[in-house]
Parts: sequence; C-alpha cells; structure tokens
Amino acid sequence: MSTAIDCEYTVEGSGPPLILVHGIGAARNTWRKALPVLTPHFTVITYDLRGHGASPLPDVTFGLDELVDDLERVRVRCGVESAHIAGHSLGGMIGPAYALKFPDRVKALALLSTAAFRTEDDSAKVMGVVKSMEADGIPNILPTLTDRWFTDGFIEQYPEVVENRLKQVIATDADIFLNVFRIYAGTEMEPWLHKVVAPSLVLTGENDGGCNPRLNKLIDAALPHSELVVLPDLKHSLLLEAGDVVAEHLVRFIHSLE
Repeated sequence: MSTAIDCEYTVEGSGPPLILVHGIGAARNTWRKALPVLTPHFTVITYDLRGHGASPLPDVTFGLDELVDDLERVRVRCGVESAHIAGHSLGGMIGPAYALKFPDRVKALALLSTAAFRTEDDSAKVMGVVKSMEADGIPNILPTLTDRWFTDGFIEQYPEVVENRLKQVIATDADIFLNVFRIYAGTEMEPWLHKVVAPSLVLTGENDGGCNPRLNKLIDAALPHSELVVLPDLKHSLLLEAGDVVAEHLVRFIHSLE
C-alpha cells in the first residue's frame, strides 16, 4: 500500500476552514457553483484527489486509508488546526473515515450523495458497473451513467456540462479511475459509522439511484449527531446541477452549530 501524496490544492475565502473532497473521476472544479456561496463564510480548501486533476499519479494501488492520509496531509500543509469537511460521493466516505481516525481535527462533516448500509443487491449493482468497465472499457460504459447522474431537464438544457463531465472522467487515468471506483463500491461504513461523533449533514438527491434517501436515512440514523436533507428531483451530480443549493445547506448547517 502507498503512503500519503502531496495533492494539489486551492485556498479561497475567509472564515473557519472548510475542506471540500470531490468524488470519482472529478477534480476541484466540481465545487465551482458552490464556491461563491461558501467563500464569504469560510476559508475554503479544495484539492484534487491523488491521480485526479493536477495531483500526482500514485505508482501503486491504494485504498481508503491512503485517501484519508492524503486529506490529513492537505490539512497539515494548509496550516489548519481543525476544519469542517464536506465530501461528495467517494468524498462522502473519505470524510467520515478521516473523522474516525482524526476526530480532534474535524469540527463538522457533510456527507453528500454517498452510500452505506447497501443491501447485497445494491452492492452487486455498483460492483457490476466496475466489472463492466473493466471488461468493456470506461468510455464504452460511461454514457450509460449519464441518466443516473443528471436529471433529464439538465441534460437537455446544459448538454455541454454533461459532455465536459464525461470528458473529465475519460481524461482520468483508467487505472486510477477503476481503483477509486473499487474503493467506492467496496467500502461499507455500517460497521463504524456510529463511532463518528462530529455533527454531520447527510444530504442526497431524491432520485439518486446509488445514494438514494433509503440509504441516507440509515446513515442519518447511525450517526450520533446528524441532520438529513433530501433535495427534490436531483440525482447524483447534484454539485454540478445545484452546487449553490448544496452550499446554502452547508452554510446553514454549520452556522447552526455556533
């Protein structure tokens, strides 16, 4: 297993530190619609996961532990004592795992469009996507995910955003993409989620097939101090469709803790 990597990061805004963790095959720019809402309230730190965006490619296979250690290195390099942490999809697994390992470094969490308490059928479906990509190639399977990620109205109105998202995935190193997808598919937070004591916002889209309200209600019930928010109509790519709305909930939730 690998050691921590110095990921590329950006710091914007002023106020209490807020670290944002993106998901599979994305990068810092996935938060662009959220930043104008967040930066007046927080010192926002965005970074590219290892092998994504401008961050270095690791030379060996890695797991969730290494992604947690990368986040810790970002915190240290930014000179931040503790921070609020919000993560989307795989980022919504990295954040809680980080809080479990470094509880004193986390003020609050936001788990956005993530999954836990999967049934056997849930796990089989997400692992089936990984196996299809391994067998047929990522570019050949990726278009089938578009309807899972975006609402029909958004696809029709903003085809360039959808196309750019697909291009971003294809531009990601294939081995890295499959590595992080396997982490997302294979991680089950159920055994330890109840040990995460940080106040937590659990937020998902009403029609997110893989991270749907059924699973998020269980996540909310397992966390000792949490609030559940379900955004109407939205699917998995809620940051690209409604990043400003997500950010408004982040601001409201964190301010409610003061």
